Amino acid sequence: MLMPYRVNDNSLVLDNQYILRVRDLPQEEKPREKMLHSGPQGLSVHELLAIVMNVGTKKEDVMSMSVRLLKEYGAKSIISQTDPRKLSSELNIPFVKACQIIACFELGRRFFQKIPHALVIVRNAKETYEYLKDMGSLPKEQLRGIYLNSHYRIVHDEVISLGSLNANMVHPREVFKPALDYSAVAVIIAHNHPSGVAKPSSADIEITKQLVQAGKILGVDLLDHLIITNKQFVSIDINH
Repeated sequence: MLMPYRVNDNSLVLDNQYILRVRDLPQEEKPREKMLHSGPQGLSVHELLAIVMNVGTKKEDVMSMSVRLLKEYGAKSIISQTDPRKLSSELNIPFVKACQIIACFELGRRFFQKIPHALVIVRNAKETYEYLKDMGSLPKEQLRGIYLNSHYRIVHDEVISLGSLNANMVHPREVFKPALDYSAVAVIIAHNHPSGVAKPSSADIEITKQLVQAGKILGVDLLDHLIITNKQFVSIDINH
């Protein structure tokens, strides 16, 4: 039986397939021409992203870049990122490209007027997994932070870091700063194991212990730490 989350009152404080370059595509299959013929609804996500970025770099064609970004970062994650410096560094893309991507999704948020995660409530590990299970297919390890208000509603979702987790890389300030910025009362963290092995490592457990203690000092509860693979998830017991 899954135990429900409990927020305390702390108010006292691509696979390797070859991607054709734009210039190699038939004229009618190039993203802009395809949009003119079929409308934006006829384009894939990576084709739309390629139009936003316009051109690639000397080392990487724009189509290859857009496929890689979505594959490595995850579509849901890239939508939530708001720091172009972080996006540029983590995905090894020019700063201008990172600004273009973030500006694009910010416009979408403002026009739509509702952030997709703003309607999501998570009360236990299973519900958190359902929200984050797309992480299981990512080829690189990623640490995500899910930030909740006192009603268990998600107020923010952020990629905290990319790469293998260790205590030196995951600093409490990186995890809890968004909680303070968005007035969250609780945090759930999750990371994926591309290997498919869901068993927590000693580093996973040690990081969890450190973050629990940091959260107590800040008055922000760490409710859970999920490890997600392409087939399952494991919740690290934060009480031990």
